[in-house]
Parts: sequence; C-alpha cells; structure tokens
Amino acid sequence: MALIEYRGVSKRYGEAWAVHDLDLDIEEGQLVVLIGPSGSGKTTTLRMANRLVEPDSGEVRYAGRPLHSWRPEDLRLGMGYVIQSVGLFPHLSVLENVCTVPRLLGTPRAVAERRADELLHMVGLDPASYRQRRPRQLSGGEAQRVGVARALAADPPVLLMDEPFGAVDPLQRARLQDEFLRIQREIHKTVIFVTHDLDEAVRLADTVVLMRDGRPAQIATPAKLLAEPADDFVRAFVGEDRSLKRLARVDVGGAFRPVSVLRAGERAPEQDASCDGPTHHWVIDGRGKPLGRVKPGDIATPWRTLPTALKPYASLKEALACMLEEGSTVVAVIDDAGVLIGEISLTAIAASSGETGSGGAMELSKTAGTTVPQSIP
Repeated sequence: MALIEYRGVSKRYGEAWAVHDLDLDIEEGQLVVLIGPSGSGKTTTLRMANRLVEPDSGEVRYAGRPLHSWRPEDLRLGMGYVIQSVGLFPHLSVLENVCTVPRLLGTPRAVAERRADELLHMVGLDPASYRQRRPRQLSGGEAQRVGVARALAADPPVLLMDEPFGAVDPLQRARLQDEFLRIQREIHKTVIFVTHDLDEAVRLADTVVLMRDGRPAQIATPAKLLAEPADDFVRAFVGEDRSLKRLARVDVGGAFRPVSVLRAGERAPEQDASCDGPTHHWVIDGRGKPLGRVKPGDIATPWRTLPTALKPYASLKEALACMLEEGSTVVAVIDDAGVLIGEISLTAIAASSGETGSGGAMELSKTAGTTVPQSIP
C-alpha cells in the first residue's frame, strides 16, 4: 500500500521546473532512493513530503490524506529527517539532541532518555560513553549516527534522508550504510533517501527512482535498473560496468559452496586421476575457524596470516574486492560464530553476475586480472 502518493505534482523556481507533473507512490515499509543529476528534482521531491516545500500544482497525499490537510508542525514531528550536515543542536548534549522530538511530543524525560539510550546502542554508540558529549566532540560518522538516532527517537513511520552520508569519508560511509541496512532490517521504516551516489543507491534501495528534469526516467528495483535500462539516458547514468554493480545486490549466501576441511597436521588426500576431487582443502582449528588452504597431498599447515572470511549476507561485490586484495580466486564463508561453512569462488561470482554465456565471466576475469579457471587452485 502506498503511504505517500504524488499525483501530477509540479514545482517551479522562476522559469525552471524543479519537479514537473510527477506521479510517484512510496510504498509502506520500502526504502526508496531518489537519484539523478544535480537539478533533477530529488531534494525538492523529498521536501514536499513534509511540506518544507509546497507544490505549485498537483497533490501529495500521506496516509490517504491530502498533505495540505496536515498541520506542517504535526507532519514534521511525525517524520524523521536526516540531512547531510546532520543539524545537531551544538549547545545540547548527544542525549538531549536525541530526546528533542519525544520531549516536544510530551514524552516523560525518563522514558525519552531510556529510548535515547536504546537508539544510541542501536546505531553503534555506547550510551555511557556518548550521551553527555557535545556535537563538537564527535567525528563526522559519529554525528551522522546521532542524527539517525534522533530521527528515530519518536518512532516515526517515515524517514526522510537527504544525502545523509555524503559528508563523511568513504570508509565511514560504507560503515554507516551497513549500520543503516542492519537497522532497516529490524524496524522496516518507510524511507525516502536522496543520494548522488549510484553505488549507495544500488546497495540500499528496495526501489530506485532515477530522476531527470523533474520526472522519473525509470522506477525499478536496483537489479532491474542495472539489467534493463529504460533508455540511453539511464544506460549512460548507470555506466558500462553495470554488471559489476549488480554484484552489490547479490548475497554470498546464495552462491557459496561447501568445502573439504582438515585439521592442522593432517595430510590432504591425493587428487584422484579423474580430477573430480577438490583442488584444495581448507585448514581449520578446533572450533572450525579457517586457518588457510592446502593442496591435495600436502600437510595441512595454518597460514601466517589468516585468510579473509565473509558472512553469508556479505555481497558478491565485497567477495570480489577481497579476491582482488588477496590475489585469490576463492574466499572463505563463515557463520556468525566464525565457523567455516563454505567458500565463494570467482567462477561462482561470474555465474551470478546476470550475464549469459561466458561474457560475465570474462568481464569479471578482466577486472580480477586473471583467467577464470575451470577449477580453482
């Protein structure tokens, strides 16, 4: 069911259309990403959802009611809002910042503070360490986490997020994306998320709305947007490497395979003459954690540096990045306890890339700087 509906909505600034005759449904519980070139209407579309911007024509509806029937202050208190510059109140502590909206809504202080502590923990900040800090004492990534916690404090059904991670470095940005995805899996908010970053859109979105000149050029799932661009503009926007971008939407859990394991000191079986057996075996410790690999016939010896390992919910893009980093064609897959449950191979990634025939494998092999073998050493 659509929680927010745009019907024939237009907004003009001077002679230029920011949004023109927009029809768009934001389904309840979905994370919808608005993306497109600068000036395509992304932020204007988002700001019309809570009446920070009023349309010149057309109608926006929220929960079945025309938006103009809502008092702007009630609407904004009922929607979380996160922006790139965070907007924390500099004279208030982290705790006071997170408690702001619940206190405005009349929530008792003790209840609001308990909720704030829960949210700080949820976004990965220890309440005991952070609740009394001032915004100037936070890093960019920490401030963005507090901003997300504040937006969630009144448990709003809708989150509006305008380039929320755009001002932090790439490492922090990836961590914030991971954290937000984890939170969204738990709370299932309706989210409108604006970004310029296609990789971020592909990674986060249930639905991508690619904007052009104030209108959607294509509305699709990330996988369909990359696999089936609607026209030349969309094709140019997503880029020629779209088959690689699709890997960000496929989990390792759907492509890994079981492996043969040995304890340190054991001798690996010789490969049979038909070459049907495994081309390598994994070495594990007494708790099942991976220590390295060994060829058939060799003694199982732990590596000096432990091999990289991924959880099943990591993406194939992350797996490919690990292979490039290590110069390997396989990566260990472990469960939440760190126990080896299988491996993901370059061949499996190529097969999952959405390409037909050998094209996907060849594209990935060029990226990895290696030839895709029939058997992985």
